Amino acid sequence: MQGSRPSPAPAGDRHWRGSARFATGCALVFFGMTLLVDLDAETLTPSRALLWLAMTAVLFMILLPQRVTAGPGWLAVQGLVRRQRVRTDALVAVRRYGDVSAHLILRDTDGHRLNLDPRILVANPLLWHELDTGVRRSRERGTLLDGADVLEQLGHQIDDATAQAVLRASGIH
Repeated sequence: MQGSRPSPAPAGDRHWRGSARFATGCALVFFGMTLLVDLDAETLTPSRALLWLAMTAVLFMILLPQRVTAGPGWLAVQGLVRRQRVRTDALVAVRRYGDVSAHLILRDTDGHRLNLDPRILVANPLLWHELDTGVRRSRERGTLLDGADVLEQLGHQIDDATAQAVLRASGIH
């Protein structure tokens, strides 16, 4: 094929695997401890073991973070049950809700919505770069009418966090 290039691999949350291992470990420790306590008390029955297994599954679902990936013109969030995806080059609105446990809601011209924790973008500059590139295209096309200021504030926050990380890594800070 002449002129074709392989598409780059999507950017992803570089901390997701560690968080998923942590969720798995916590769930397994919980399951093991509950079984040991029940065994020690001599109260373990098949129904109680099934109850502990169900509670372990719920704990795992609560602790497992959403997986965020991005590529040229798109951003996706994959949970256990559903997948959300928006076109970042065709965004219509971006809103930020909450202060302590803030989250972003992005909406594109196709009507798709995506909920995202902004801390993921702060911790993953490649994800932020993909989103920022798409946002610039949305602005150029005139589709992003609401929320440009939210992304600008987030961009400053990410720049500050990146600068602090560079200073720490160089031993200056």
